[in-house]
Amino acid sequence: MSAATVQAPVVAEHAVVAAPARASAPRRALLRTANPLVSLAGPFPLMVVVFFVADLRVLAAIGVATAVLVVAGTLPGPRMSAAVLLGAPLTAGIVTVSFGFWVDAAAVASTPVLVQAGPWAYHAGQLEIGLLTGLRVVDLMLLALLGALATTGPDVVRASIQHLRIPYRLGYAALAAVRFVPRFGHELEVIRSAHRVRGVARGRGPVAATRRQAGYAVPLLAGGIRHAERVSYAMDARAFGAHSTRTERTTHPWRLRDTVLVLSFWAACVAALVLAAGV
Repeated sequence: MSAATVQAPVVAEHAVVAAPARASAPRRALLRTANPLVSLAGPFPLMVVVFFVADLRVLAAIGVATAVLVVAGTLPGPRMSAAVLLGAPLTAGIVTVSFGFWVDAAAVASTPVLVQAGPWAYHAGQLEIGLLTGLRVVDLMLLALLGALATTGPDVVRASIQHLRIPYRLGYAALAAVRFVPRFGHELEVIRSAHRVRGVARGRGPVAATRRQAGYAVPLLAGGIRHAERVSYAMDARAFGAHSTRTERTTHPWRLRDTVLVLSFWAACVAALVLAAGV
């Protein structure tokens, strides 16, 4: 029996086993499979445009399109999708009404009165200015949420090192600083538990709470210094920074669809400016 005859059933068996795994693989979201830099290069110019556009229809269109893109492009799940689709208009309404109260009624006295309560009146101009602010706030929140759901901070750092030629010493130093944040949260919980067990700074009221918070500072700082020292020793032991380049375990290639996505965001920026200018 030849070697090819022996290997054929083995290959076929592996193919049969692997086929269901590929068929049952979950469908990935479009923006989550894109290069992480797309989440920066795409939405950021549109954020700048939102500040300069004063057309309510354009701002509303940007908000609706971004909300749909958040849900369809990142597939955040039913709860987050419901929070986006329901929370965006609710936030816009709250900001609109609230900010309208701060607008000087004398400046919009020529506009129609919507609500009259004795000497106090709520004019249409106040509602329009409040709506303009509310739509801008919601648009910025949705654009920021789009980038937050599409990628992560470590992936953005790695992609920046690979494509923007940022020195990896600076990039991974920033990545280490980001990793410190959850580390501090964990150590703070450990310190709080230790203080409760030992009965340190018991009591109620703002004075006792301030005393407890001040007591956490020194051990938290000491823990941060120890952790930074361990990270420094580990990086030195691995010759980190000894060479001008390094080999990346995780790569983020830039594909044609990434270019198309960025150009689509930029085209939306140009369209928003043209529509707002009335051209």
